[in-house]
Amino acid sequence: MTTTIIYIGSFIALLGVLVTIHEYGHFIFARIFNVHVQRFSIGMGPVVYKRVDKHGSEFALSAFPLGGYVSMITNKLIELEPDIKEQLTSEQIKNTFDSKPKWQRALIMFAGPLANFLLSIFIFSLIFLNTPDPQTTAVIKSVDSSVLMSSSSESILSGDQIYAINSVVISEPKDISLELLSYAGYSGIINISIKRQGIEDIVDIDVVVNDFLPSAESQSNPAAYLGLELDYKMKPIIGSLVPSGPAEISGIKEGDLVSKIGNTNISYASDIRNVVSKMPNETILVDVMRDGNLIQFPLKIGSSQNLDGEEVGVIGVAFGTNRSFFESLSKGTYETYNLSIKTLQFIGKMLTGNMGTENLSGPIGIAQMAGNTAQAGFIPFMYLMALLSISLGVLNLLPIPVLDGGQLTLLGIEAIRGKPLSEKTENVIYTGGALIVGALMIFAIFNDIARFF
Repeated sequence: MTTTIIYIGSFIALLGVLVTIHEYGHFIFARIFNVHVQRFSIGMGPVVYKRVDKHGSEFALSAFPLGGYVSMITNKLIELEPDIKEQLTSEQIKNTFDSKPKWQRALIMFAGPLANFLLSIFIFSLIFLNTPDPQTTAVIKSVDSSVLMSSSSESILSGDQIYAINSVVISEPKDISLELLSYAGYSGIINISIKRQGIEDIVDIDVVVNDFLPSAESQSNPAAYLGLELDYKMKPIIGSLVPSGPAEISGIKEGDLVSKIGNTNISYASDIRNVVSKMPNETILVDVMRDGNLIQFPLKIGSSQNLDGEEVGVIGVAFGTNRSFFESLSKGTYETYNLSIKTLQFIGKMLTGNMGTENLSGPIGIAQMAGNTAQAGFIPFMYLMALLSISLGVLNLLPIPVLDGGQLTLLGIEAIRGKPLSEKTENVIYTGGALIVGALMIFAIFNDIARFF
């Protein structure tokens, strides 16, 4: 029962924020261009609470928290409901939505998805600002040679790092899955560039695929489908130091890249732990790279007891780096852009049949994800909100009537024709759009239900 309440509560909170932000984008641009907004509603159905502002706009909470809308004054609305004129000023009647220039109407329509993208940037930037950059890299743990097919003279080996996929540089381990997913349904060559220990140059390896990632199961772990098992290792970059700890006393600083301890070359943070743990209370030379310069320090290793009561060496450091405000904002912007492009690509793959439509989630699936992330903690929940905000923004830009993208498409047609489509034609188009959206929702809900069986 408690879990169900968490799922429902998280879903309502998630949807409420996303819809409110989306509709507020439409509202604020309508206000900027002096279009009168009759009602700004959070939720659908009967109004349970309302407040009217000084501009005569009604802010409402409606009974069913599954959406929302902004109702703007249009010439068509005035024609259908002549009595509404009595509630409007002459200025409001003059400034209807459809009386505005096309570029203003387009901006009002685009403002909803734009608000979702800006929300995503804000959330990601906040997450990145308040969490250290783990500085992880994906290392090939093992290779299934019976699965991996290479057309190059070289082959991928254990210990290799994936540097790029078809010239797209991998900045974070998760980018590997995202990039490989974009090739779902593809047959041909995928070029994988790798870094190999002991070799300075990047090694390019052509991997042959045929009908790549054909199912939802294979898409859950694209690297495994290639025959690659990945291990995620932290780079040996000092993120923080224990005050007056062995590392700080020796002169090591945040941001230093440890390259060597004694006679052991260091590639990953785990290498430091492995070396240091075996040398409690010993003094050893440590090489670090700082601002492009190699510096060497004598380090007196401290000691502590592990869970088994054994004495082990410690130096009082944590790995990863903290980001500045501008670094976080830049990364949040790039993350939003990159995931928006990937979302659009995935939608295209589903429409063409190259990606399983079983990945499409409806309200039940979203509620389940929201509940799971809410229980996992605040940051995972906010990350999910950012992802769904991107999805909402991208989906609303699709050229489907009743969506923002559909209305933008009709405005484009109007600009080319020099006049709007006939009312009859528009009604047919909007009806078709509503049927498409309705069919997608039914299909998504069916997918949600099917996952339980």
